[in-house]
Amino acid sequence: MTAHTPPAPLFRDTDQPFAKRIDDLLSRLTLDEKIGFLHQFGPSVERLGVAAFRTGQEALHGVAWMGPATVFPQAVGLGATWNEELVRRVGEAVSREARAMRARDERVGLNVWAPTVNLLRHPLWGRNEEGYSEDPKLTSAIATAYTRGLRGDHGLYWRTAPVLKHWLAHNNETERDTTSSSVRPRVLHEYDLRAFRDTVEAGAVAGVMPAYNLVNGRPNHVSPYLRTQLRAWTDQDLLVCSDAGAPSNLVDSEHYFDTHEEATAAALRAGVDSFTDHGTDSTKIIGRVAGALQRGLLTEDDIDTAVRRQLSVRFRLGEFDPGADPYAGEQPFDTPEHRALALEAAEQAVVLLKNDGPLPLAPDSRVAVVGLLADECKLDWYSGSLIHRSTPLEGLYERFGAERVEFAEGVDRVLLKTSAGAFLHVPPAPDAPEAARGAEGALDPALLAGRTDLPPLTAGPGGTELALADWGDGVLTLRAPDGRYLSVAEDGYVRASADQPGGWIVQETFRLEPHGDGHLLRHVGTGRHVQVAADGVKVAEEDPEVFELVVAERGEDAVGRAAAGADVVVVVAGNDPHINGRETEDRTTLRLPAQQERLLRAARAANPNTVLALVSAYPYAVDTADLPAVLWTAHGGQAAGTALARVLAGDVAPAGRLPQTWYAGDADLPDLLDYDVIGGRQTYLYFEGAPLFPFGHGLSYAAFSYGELTADVTGSEVRVSFTVTNTGDITADEVPQLYTRAVDSSVPRPRRELLAHRRVTLAPGETSELSFVLPLSAFAFWDVAVDRWRVEPGAYELLAGASSEDVRARATVTLDGEPAVPRAVLARGLDAAGFHEQSGVEIVDRTRAEGDAVTPVAGKDGELLFRDCDFGGGVTEVTVEVSGGGTVEVALDGGPVLAALSPQAPTPGPYDHITLRASCAAVDGVHDVRVRLRGPLRLARVGFSG
Repeated sequence: MTAHTPPAPLFRDTDQPFAKRIDDLLSRLTLDEKIGFLHQFGPSVERLGVAAFRTGQEALHGVAWMGPATVFPQAVGLGATWNEELVRRVGEAVSREARAMRARDERVGLNVWAPTVNLLRHPLWGRNEEGYSEDPKLTSAIATAYTRGLRGDHGLYWRTAPVLKHWLAHNNETERDTTSSSVRPRVLHEYDLRAFRDTVEAGAVAGVMPAYNLVNGRPNHVSPYLRTQLRAWTDQDLLVCSDAGAPSNLVDSEHYFDTHEEATAAALRAGVDSFTDHGTDSTKIIGRVAGALQRGLLTEDDIDTAVRRQLSVRFRLGEFDPGADPYAGEQPFDTPEHRALALEAAEQAVVLLKNDGPLPLAPDSRVAVVGLLADECKLDWYSGSLIHRSTPLEGLYERFGAERVEFAEGVDRVLLKTSAGAFLHVPPAPDAPEAARGAEGALDPALLAGRTDLPPLTAGPGGTELALADWGDGVLTLRAPDGRYLSVAEDGYVRASADQPGGWIVQETFRLEPHGDGHLLRHVGTGRHVQVAADGVKVAEEDPEVFELVVAERGEDAVGRAAAGADVVVVVAGNDPHINGRETEDRTTLRLPAQQERLLRAARAANPNTVLALVSAYPYAVDTADLPAVLWTAHGGQAAGTALARVLAGDVAPAGRLPQTWYAGDADLPDLLDYDVIGGRQTYLYFEGAPLFPFGHGLSYAAFSYGELTADVTGSEVRVSFTVTNTGDITADEVPQLYTRAVDSSVPRPRRELLAHRRVTLAPGETSELSFVLPLSAFAFWDVAVDRWRVEPGAYELLAGASSEDVRARATVTLDGEPAVPRAVLARGLDAAGFHEQSGVEIVDRTRAEGDAVTPVAGKDGELLFRDCDFGGGVTEVTVEVSGGGTVEVALDGGPVLAALSPQAPTPGPYDHITLRASCAAVDGVHDVRVRLRGPLRLARVGFSG
């Protein structure tokens, strides 16, 4: 008899729609198997032929952490290109390399955690490098382009599945897992949600990752907005992946829930589908889910919902259809096209901030290139390992010839002398070369250990001259003559062992602390001081060595010598992405580190023809008055140096534009935790001061003129057009930008708001007509009185130009809009968080599951203003829903107190709301309402009745 081959299960049938196939596979999985899928590292199910699956592959500007890959400019640099078509091609190249790398290493995932769409609200945020812009419109445009490149253009299958980071209102690393962002409804909808929404609605997003912080008192991992906002924007099954360790934070650091079973159940019900926790060990999450099921906190349907969303992504990635997946055989990796694209992206990211004549450099220039970053090609935490690299020095050598380029790094050359008169000495290293940190790839590079195969430093009569660089706030690196940085491994010994500073906890940074007539040398990573022992130099809790710092050469002297003999000096200054401003660490100031300021002054004193090239992950406040030219670029990836040299030489005309405001000084900045961009007058949208350089700013080697702007309102659209002409003598890119301003709004509206932009290439004398079709919704604001978007009737100015402040053409249109309606407080009452204006309050959670309340900032009285409240035929009673203890005072039109209400005793907990009532004098008509809060209470709602 012939054995019959059993029919393939329905989930393997490519003729069936994904929804049916997912249902079939889900029905075949046991409860335990489904629970196992909830962890980031989902196990295989061999009986069904289902492979193991990992959510998460970092790919912010190239495939990260998994070894060599093409490294593109940092995300903020891609934002500075203002070029969606370019960024789409970058995303496509990254996704192709992810596929190629996965074919060689199954650890490489196709569910990519990129891009980051957090808005660059505050320039001191440590992760500024990861975002695209402070503007939601530009951010969503660039993010949409990148996700489309990552996704691919097939109608059914995806090359990779991008997940947006980090939901929501996340701009601080300081106590990031316990701080709450107070976000009023207008800021929520007009600013923080907007970048996510526009990108999700574009259709190339597989999911989102919640952020570590809380919003309005509630952790993002149990945010109701995942359901009420995110999942309402699309019919696709979006996959929500937790951030690493965040599920445990709900109990361990945030103390939001009493048990991990409660926390895990709440996160799953809120919409988290994949739990990134405890590394590759899934047992804890599995145990917590099982415990929650036993306690009745979860149902199997809850688990099915999450697993279905995971499977939806896996089917779209072609996992179950290897014969039909159009991307299954892709192998392009480090191709000439990818290398050329990395150079093109780096060139387009360069922003010319100022140019009074020295640029472009003359072909026969003698150039001095100086500064701590002059011969560096820096990577960041989310970079892959470099296959190719170019530094500014190498780029200038290549462009002008080594004989015409002089170099001075500007480090201080020092020796460290012990109290016994000996000097720290770096023993010779073995000849065997060592690969750069992370070159072998790692699922979690935070676990990569330092080298212990090299001999530790010793002390003796013959010292080693070390290169000292101060990166700001007294944080130093010390580098041996062979180029290796002093580092501390797990055994505590100090070795010259690192190719660059790096790692989750950087082990290559130190502080010199004054002590008597000398200094203690504290290792920042361990917090311990350096000790000289018989078996070598190490860090220890006791017996710290007191060092004398012997300066063999000051960096300023070397810079001055190099600058004096050159036609032009290029000072390359900026940051190391692993030091003083990175994930887990916010910056403390906009100022350049003091050592780099000294180098800049030394160069300028020796040669007035000094160009400052800032290479950094964020803006600086620098005095540019005495500098004839200034450029900025983010860390530009593998082609950074070549790109900068080509721009300096005029081979490429710069056309990058600032994606965020450059403030003149720290005094212009709000508090890092002030997320109210409207009330705090933040970003170019609301900032009323004079910036150092405005949003959208960037100069060119060419000149451009703008023609008349015309605007017509047709039905539900506004059609805008104008011309741009290259009046210069070279081909160059221009980035025309279109903004709007509500002329006479009833509420605070942006000074300028970006509506559209386009990067165009124009030959000398060439004119391009630009046309934009704008929906009327582009002019709307979130009206708290009706809790929805509304276009206000009236005049709107349209402004076209080269930046948010460089307006070249304008016109005004009148929109009919929707007239305002007074708030019907008799029928709806007042939700406390729906205020028009506030002082001294923050928004908190009404319950753990949903809703908002307000509370006075600790130690202050708070006040809320609600405008145009309609009391109808009259009210005679006021009610308030409160918890805690204190007093609520309600007044009309700034007059005397209408009613004052206080609980007889504080309620047991913050979620134990009670309703208080008080009679009041009869009130009718339309009035403004002011509510004052005194004491540690929470107000959820104010009601009125007749």
